[in-house]
Amino acid sequence: MTSNSGEIWTLFLAPFLGLPVPLLPIHILWINLVTDGLPGLALAAEPAERDVMQRPPRPPRESIFAHGMWQHMIWVGLLIGGLSLTGQAWAYRAGVAHWQTVVFTVLTLAQLFHAMAIRAERDSLFRIGLLSNPYVLGAVLLTVGLQLAIIYIPAFNMIFKTHPLPAFDLAVCFALASVVAVAVEFEKWLVRKRWLYTAVD
Repeated sequence: MTSNSGEIWTLFLAPFLGLPVPLLPIHILWINLVTDGLPGLALAAEPAERDVMQRPPRPPRESIFAHGMWQHMIWVGLLIGGLSLTGQAWAYRAGVAHWQTVVFTVLTLAQLFHAMAIRAERDSLFRIGLLSNPYVLGAVLLTVGLQLAIIYIPAFNMIFKTHPLPAFDLAVCFALASVVAVAVEFEKWLVRKRWLYTAVD
């Protein structure tokens, strides 16, 4: 839901910023297919957090949006949308033909970085390790490979209306998208310090 809200913010805010429609319908279908599908299935195999049995049980009637969930959805969704629009504005103002591919790629990669960062509610990704759930890592790498394929393979360019990105532009896409992981890790650090969402305990 967080990733989907990022898509909504991207589409909703672009006209107010004087930018053209950032995504085509096929882009939205692709993003929903690859970022919700493979990583979502892989996250089902995520091991339990180390202190999960020391936490009190949650009330049966408690909303699934409790304990900071709805706040996370809103601010991370806005962040994903803002980063995607930043990439769009940067490429569009530069007058390059591949501006839509830039925003499409930033939005896809940002959701993958988010999937990696939310593997644990509190523990840092560096603590749990990249290989503690190889299914997530494999799903993310496979999805990145598929995204690169529709950017650089001519047959897919025709289907998805994409353009090959220069190496620097691709690096910018990765850099913008990685901000999501850094921001979520900072949020988890605040939670561990009991400075945020204290209702978790």
